[in-house]
Amino acid sequence: MSRLVVKVGGAVATESADRILGLREEGHQVVVVHGAGPQITQEMQRQGIPVQFVHGRRRTSRRALDVVRESLVTVNTDLCAALGEVAVPVIGDVAGVLAVPVPPLGWVGDPLPCRPKPILAALASGKVPVVAPLAVGPLNVNADDASAALALGLGAERLVFLTDVPGLYVDDEVVGSIRAGDANRLLDAGAFDGGIIPKLRAAALAAASGITAHIGSTAVVA
Repeated sequence: MSRLVVKVGGAVATESADRILGLREEGHQVVVVHGAGPQITQEMQRQGIPVQFVHGRRRTSRRALDVVRESLVTVNTDLCAALGEVAVPVIGDVAGVLAVPVPPLGWVGDPLPCRPKPILAALASGKVPVVAPLAVGPLNVNADDASAALALGLGAERLVFLTDVPGLYVDDEVVGSIRAGDANRLLDAGAFDGGIIPKLRAAALAAASGITAHIGSTAVVA
């Protein structure tokens, strides 16, 4: 039985339930990591909290961290409801997800590969752990980075990004595949902006470690 980590964006979280369940029905162990980007931004704007991103990662004040947690818990609850009884909610910092603090970004962390016991217990019982990407601290962790770190820590064979874009655009066209080294060179050259940066960085990290990664229809390979 192969183990997959599936990352779903906050914009497509509940709509992704059928695809997640389909992967499980194919016989895979599935770990889900979700974001809540649109929900967090909307609530921060409503509360008058500045919204700033650095290389695709959200600058997070202590006040913003409260919004992050509330938004992630809401998305987690909704996604678990959409998945049904197979879903097990996992709030990352409570479960023991680990990260290295990144003080210039505020209450933010770079996630470390780890094997949180609640995730392993859910998989052992045939369930689907649904992970909200917070780390012990508490720290806000980018969901793309968290999915790659968990894929490494849990020994996953594949990392799948379910997103609202069809794949990776290079020169205005979706590419079928890209090598991790080429992806990193393009990232270093500033060829991309916005949310694709952490996705591609995470996919390249996973691919370089032997994990097949897909962003939409684009395969990121070693």
